[in-house]
Amino acid sequence: MGYVRICLAVMVLSVHAIFLSQPSACDGLLSIDLSPGHSLFDATIFSSGRLNSSGVINELTLCRVRGTVSYDTEDAPSLDGPNTLIWELYLPITSRYNGRFIVVGNGGYAGDIDEASMMTQLNLGYAVAGCDSGHSLAASGNSTYAPFLANRGEVKAWIHHSIAMTTEITRALATKYYTKSPGFSYYYGCSTGGAQGYALAQLYPELFDGIYAGCPGNWYSHLILSFLWTGLKTQGSGYMNQDVLNFITGRVLSACDSLDGVIDRLIENPLLCDYDITKLECTSDHSPTTASGAVVCLTSDQVQATKAIYAGPRHTVTGEEIYPGMSLGSENSWLDQETTLYKTYSALILKELVFDDLAYNISNFNWGSDVFKLDKTASPLIDGISPDLSSFRNRGGKLITTQGWADPYNAALWPIQHLQQIQVAMSEVNITDFVEVFMVPGGGHCGANPAYPHVPATYQVLDVLVPWVEQGIRPTRMLSTTPPDGSNTTRKLCPWPETARYVRGNIDDWKSYTCA
Repeated sequence: MGYVRICLAVMVLSVHAIFLSQPSACDGLLSIDLSPGHSLFDATIFSSGRLNSSGVINELTLCRVRGTVSYDTEDAPSLDGPNTLIWELYLPITSRYNGRFIVVGNGGYAGDIDEASMMTQLNLGYAVAGCDSGHSLAASGNSTYAPFLANRGEVKAWIHHSIAMTTEITRALATKYYTKSPGFSYYYGCSTGGAQGYALAQLYPELFDGIYAGCPGNWYSHLILSFLWTGLKTQGSGYMNQDVLNFITGRVLSACDSLDGVIDRLIENPLLCDYDITKLECTSDHSPTTASGAVVCLTSDQVQATKAIYAGPRHTVTGEEIYPGMSLGSENSWLDQETTLYKTYSALILKELVFDDLAYNISNFNWGSDVFKLDKTASPLIDGISPDLSSFRNRGGKLITTQGWADPYNAALWPIQHLQQIQVAMSEVNITDFVEVFMVPGGGHCGANPAYPHVPATYQVLDVLVPWVEQGIRPTRMLSTTPPDGSNTTRKLCPWPETARYVRGNIDDWKSYTCA
């Protein structure tokens, strides 16, 4: 990561303007001399209600600033390389500025700026920045080819370094705009953004006071192997359509819904559910569907495929788990795993980063020797799994992760396993003083699982992260709101290994539960 350290070190602003008022301050940013490799191409004031960022409207007057960072493909000090990162910065009017700076992450292969998330934070009073992660997919990326994967520099920037490159320049501009440094700095990301969050805690522990890393794909190289595992196991006779998947989940819920004392078509903790999927296998004299097409049992191949998905892939040489399997109650969201994820992510990353062969046949992947090869080639470029986060902890950083138990992409057990790895690596300290994982029953990937529309899908992370960072108040619970079904249901999320236990009152009110 040497080239990025050098880049950040030379991000010095030379100010030629004294800002007399906020509108002129916004215009004045364009007059600032920046270090080589950095440019500003826009600084515009938008009054309230005048800027639509991916469907979210600005409630506050803001100054929108946009610029670029050029960076090299290899570990070299020059900033004159061919790669370009595009960033945006939203600066709320001073009277509504909360004194805090926040950077939002990316999703999937990135390639664009998460402007909706930026505007959401802007409306809370934050000075907020975001970037395209150092490459663009708009012009040439699609479901069958992501050209940035062929560029080593862009791959390294994608998860490991782009947020750091964005942070220094945008935070410096926010400081000039408000004539003082932000009181605290936060990072907010989910999925690939969650991976970026763990990479920041590991590689750039000094940049942020608080990090939110939701549904983290920080073991990205093995996450895509879990996609491949499911995709291959469900081809042909092992395939399960949505009706079959719904059937499995329905039976699992019927068996385990009541374990937490509340009948709400949810499993609070799937690890306590001991359901035997072989009970659903068709007997020799039964068809898996009725004459009307209703699913009533599973074929033998479907049972075997389901068991493989629960188990997750294992290394054929070492016998070790490659990535955890999916959890009971998540079956209704497996269709993308069966049909698209392994083609979009596993195939492309294996072809570009591991085998350097666009003609590589993913069906030939060897679950022993090829895993070793992946760990040597792709993992150093895209993973952020060091369990030693001592530097981040020692400088006072706090990190929160949320993870849906019914996440259709990321196996829900991974953040729990990684938390355990951190505890082992840092056994001399109580890691709950700086990192917490909140599990979401029925939660999907970074929000709602469509199959659980009654589950609140907005997690009030900053309501607990900010007091933890600024006042030392450890989060003991988290409010989740806004279920897709439009009801007023709220739920209490608890720091793992605690779960929400019903006490009394309305089962759809988070105050009726306690974390225990």
